Amino acid sequence: MTPSIPASRAALDATDLARAAVFAALIAVLGLPGSFPLFGGVPITAQTLGVMLAGAVLGPVVGAASVGTFLALVAVGLPLLAGGRGGIAVFAGPTAGYLVGWLVGAVVVGLIVHAGGRRPVWWRTAAGLLVGGVLVVYACGIPIQSLVLRLPVEQAALTNLAFVPGDIVKVVVATLVVGALVRGYPRAFRRTWAPRGSARVETDAPSVSSASA
Repeated sequence: MTPSIPASRAALDATDLARAAVFAALIAVLGLPGSFPLFGGVPITAQTLGVMLAGAVLGPVVGAASVGTFLALVAVGLPLLAGGRGGIAVFAGPTAGYLVGWLVGAVVVGLIVHAGGRRPVWWRTAAGLLVGGVLVVYACGIPIQSLVLRLPVEQAALTNLAFVPGDIVKVVVATLVVGALVRGYPRAFRRTWAPRGSARVETDAPSVSSASA
């Protein structure tokens, strides 16, 4: 007989939905300063930082819900992407793969940062942000960009190296932010941690399973 999952964690509750909405808004706000396009019209934007933080703070499930909410709003026409872009057409352009990569990346970031329900530490946070927030996004984005622009994948990958320094800066910033939240406001996380040498620390009011997202 399989163990039961607490009802409060089996599905997203009101607090989870509120957190998802807050981070969807954060991703939108980070697009307000705009962007500048480089190769293929793919813009450099701070919005990827919001995606990284959504996965790292909210975990894979709520983080994905947050990014999914943002993308749904973009799809129905709200101009929330950097530069005031929106509408279903952006999901058929050179940025389409990167937008899908945001969603997948948020899940991967959450899985790595919160692996085993453990308290986030800087090295695992940085690793999760690098793998999910950078490598996964590129892995989803570059093939679609190559297809839309009818360019060899190798050429698209090579030209995207221009984005790497900015993404590394975002990884560093997000790692520092997550570390500050762990120390100063652990209730921001949808987690139950078991710190070394102490009792379990509840980070949300309901009981949370260590295997929950």
